[in-house]
Amino acid sequence: MKDFAISESPAVQAQLDRLGALSLPSGRLGLDTVRELCARLGNPQDRLPPVFHVAGTNGKGSTCTYLRYILEAQGLTVHSATKPHLVRYNERIRISGKLIEDDLLAALLKEVLDAGEGLEPSFFEVTTVATFLAYARTPADACVIETGLGGRLDATNVMPTAAVCGIATLGLDHEAFLLAPEEDVPTDPLARIAFEKACIAKPGVPLVTMAYPPVAADSVAETAARIGAPLNMRQQDWDAHIADAIHYSDTAGELTLPLPALPGEHQAENAALAVAMIRHQSALAISPDAMRKGIVAARWPARLQRLGAGPLTELAGNRTVWLDGGHNPDAGRAIARHLASQPPVHLIMGMLANKDPSAILAPLADRALSISVVPAPGHDAHRPEDFAPFTTLPVHSFGTVPEALAALPTEGDVLIAGSLYLAGEVLRLNEEVPD
Repeated sequence: MKDFAISESPAVQAQLDRLGALSLPSGRLGLDTVRELCARLGNPQDRLPPVFHVAGTNGKGSTCTYLRYILEAQGLTVHSATKPHLVRYNERIRISGKLIEDDLLAALLKEVLDAGEGLEPSFFEVTTVATFLAYARTPADACVIETGLGGRLDATNVMPTAAVCGIATLGLDHEAFLLAPEEDVPTDPLARIAFEKACIAKPGVPLVTMAYPPVAADSVAETAARIGAPLNMRQQDWDAHIADAIHYSDTAGELTLPLPALPGEHQAENAALAVAMIRHQSALAISPDAMRKGIVAARWPARLQRLGAGPLTELAGNRTVWLDGGHNPDAGRAIARHLASQPPVHLIMGMLANKDPSAILAPLADRALSISVVPAPGHDAHRPEDFAPFTTLPVHSFGTVPEALAALPTEGDVLIAGSLYLAGEVLRLNEEVPD
């Protein structure tokens, strides 16, 4: 599995072409290759500013965003690494608050790819090591780093320590990778997912988590205890009541924090996790005022994003166009909760072939006016007939999002959903490139 990436910079594109030719060698899992690649480059993962390391099935990217905005509201310089990119590969590596410049990106990718000759590193391993190099060489007050798939075997997990680790919402996703049978790991699917995520824990480093069903909570607790990470779980060591505000509490006291500008109740939950991570680490002093400012200021594209004026929304006329890259059942439920208070929508769906079409479609069954299916750029995607069993509505097929928008009836808002790759294409077409 690798991510589609193009660049207008010839120097960057030359390296992205090399990067895109890489794949995960069949049957190889583990951290040995990324460790060797780091060693060839002087082990940059050992020289990072204080790290906020975040895993989870859903919400980890949003949690990282709240962390960055809060830390920056304190006046700190922050490196942040999130994935996948939506429009430009540069989005994966943010240095001191700004997306990495093309010249530096091209040089770093070349350096890592050259060092990896003979190792057959993967797309994600090269990306991660390039990120470590950038962050080790540029002074900053903190790093916010999102895991990719899983946690235990994710390339970011070669970091030896952190200021704090966090786990967002847990759910079933990437089962083909995370649920393969292995010895000495849980067999229950949710317990296994919890185990994989919890393995980002580090000895002596606080591990801050959401509340989970008992089978997952037990798996997290057992993993943290085995590693030697102090565990701080929601509803046990901290909590947050979401109403007119975020009413946060832990052993250090209570805070009343504003609701995020990002839509959806789940975003307030993600903001609360970010606050809990900050409150349970000791590397940096962060004021409640910075937490309030950061929560309100945070922006995170393609997560229940209302598209602004642009070429795509012009096709939609006066209708609201929502965009969400969610692709699993938890994401579908979060979208449905938000749309419950909104007018019904015409769905434009593009989902990778390895995802469950019902994950988004089933929760939105009573909110859908029509269903249109489009490709997911650069990837194998579900066909219209794959969606048909999960709806009583006709399922229409279009080659592009503009074609789908142009064919919609004149009434009703629009939701474009099902894949972050599709979301990136939508942002590009609407000229809303993340900065």
